[in-house]
Amino acid sequence: TGFFSSVVLTQPIKIVCLAIFFICFCRNSNNDKETSEYINDDDEFNLGNDEDYLQSPEFHSLFSSPSLKSINRLNENEIAHARDQRLKQIQMLTIIREFLINLIFAMLIFVITYSNREQHSFFQVNHLRAYFLDQRQTTVDYTKINTIDEYWYWLENSFVSNVRAQQWYNGDIPQYLNGFLNDKSNRFIGWATMRQLRVKSELCPNQRVILTCQDSYSFANEETELFQPRWTTNATTEEFSSSVIKAFNYTTSDELDTYTYVGEFATYRGGGYVYEFRGSLSDMKTNLSKLHQLDWIDEKTRAVFIQLTLYNPSVELLTAVTLLAEFLPTGGIYTTARFEPINFYTFTSILQLVCT
Repeated sequence: TGFFSSVVLTQPIKIVCLAIFFICFCRNSNNDKETSEYINDDDEFNLGNDEDYLQSPEFHSLFSSPSLKSINRLNENEIAHARDQRLKQIQMLTIIREFLINLIFAMLIFVITYSNREQHSFFQVNHLRAYFLDQRQTTVDYTKINTIDEYWYWLENSFVSNVRAQQWYNGDIPQYLNGFLNDKSNRFIGWATMRQLRVKSELCPNQRVILTCQDSYSFANEETELFQPRWTTNATTEEFSSSVIKAFNYTTSDELDTYTYVGEFATYRGGGYVYEFRGSLSDMKTNLSKLHQLDWIDEKTRAVFIQLTLYNPSVELLTAVTLLAEFLPTGGIYTTARFEPINFYTFTSILQLVCT
C-alpha cells in the first residue's frame, strides 16, 4: 500500500511542486533573447550581418518606401572561393567515410579469419589423409585406383580395417575405445556410409557391337528403382543380411539428410544406394565380400561416396571426411578426398558472433 500510494500520489505531487518552484523563483529571463525580442514594442528587430527581412516590417502608406538595411553581400570571387571550399569539404568527407568503411570491413575480416584459426587443423587433416589414403603403400594407394578390382581391394584390405579400433601393438584389448578408429584418437559421430549412384541403360547407337550403353551421370538418367541382390528385380530365395539387402534399395536425400555434391565430372544428388558400416569388424568384412561377389559396383556405377564424421576429443576438433570415386563411362576411375576440420568452439565470445 505504501509503495502504490508513493507512486500514484506522493511522487507526482512532489514533481508538480518542484516544477512550480523552479518556474517562479529560478527562471532567468535575461537569457531569453528571442522572447524579449518578440514581446518588444520597438518597430525593428536587431538583425545580424547575415540576416535580412523577408519583407518590410511595416508600411506607413502605399507610396512610402521602407527603410532599407545595408547588407554585406558576397562578390563573385568570394562566392567561387566559398564554392571551392565546400566542394573540397564534401570530397574530404567522402574520402574519410570510405576509409572508415574499408577499415571496419578489414577489421571484421581479420576477426572472422583469425578467430577460426586452429593450430591442430593442419596436423589433423594431414594425419587422416595419410591414414585413409595409404599413399605410402602402392598396393592400396587410394589416389592411384584405376579399376573396380583395385577399388574393392583398397576397400576390403585398407579402409574397413581402419574404421574399427583393434588390438594394441602389444596385444592388449582396446578398452573404452568403442566407436573409435584404429588410430585410437578419433571417434565416429554416427557411422560411416558408402553411397552409390547409378545410371540407367540405354540402347547403343551401334547395336552391332553391344546392345546397351551407359552414358555419363545426370539427374535425368539416374537410376532410382528398387532391386534385389545382383541388381535384379526378381525375388531370390538366397538369404542375405539386412545391410546387404538395403544396399540394393534406393534411398532419397531427404531420408539420408544429405545434399547435392559437386564432383569433378558431374553434380550428384544426395540420394543413392547406401551401405552402412555398422557392426563388428568381421561382420563388415563379410558384408563387403558379399557385395563384391554380388557385383554391387558394376558398369552402371558412376559415383561411390564414403562419408564419415569424426571427433577428436584431445584437440576438440570435428572432421568431415568425404571420399569420392567417380566411375567414368570411358572405364577409368577418378578419386578425390576432402577433409574439412570444424572447430567446435568457434564462437568463444559475443564479439566473434556479432562480427560473423
